[in-house]
Amino acid sequence: GKASQVRTLITEDFKNAFEKCDAILAPVAPTPAFPIGENVDDPLTMYLSDIFTLSANLAGIPGISVPCGFSTDGLPIGLQIMGKHFNEEMLLRIAYHFEQATDFHKRKPNI
Repeated sequence: GKASQVRTLITEDFKNAFEKCDAILAPVAPTPAFPIGENVDDPLTMYLSDIFTLSANLAGIPGISVPCGFSTDGLPIGLQIMGKHFNEEMLLRIAYHFEQATDFHKRKPNI
């Protein structure tokens, strides 16, 4: 019951936000990427690394992640673009134009 109420509140918050804008841009994760295998024994850190993508999933809205930079250690940073229900075409256009304006998608991380 409580989970359903929270989901409804999140959905309503996004609906209200999209009355004022076409897309929401946010980081994919609260920290830059970490080296492969670094946090496998720390389930809380692993869970929190996905925390920024959960709200779109709960609200059932489309989202896409594109590379948007690198940390000082050379590890990738992602940009999450979220949009209204059934507006995937616009998200793909935004992601395409972002990639055309930058070269992050062409660079390889230091792994």
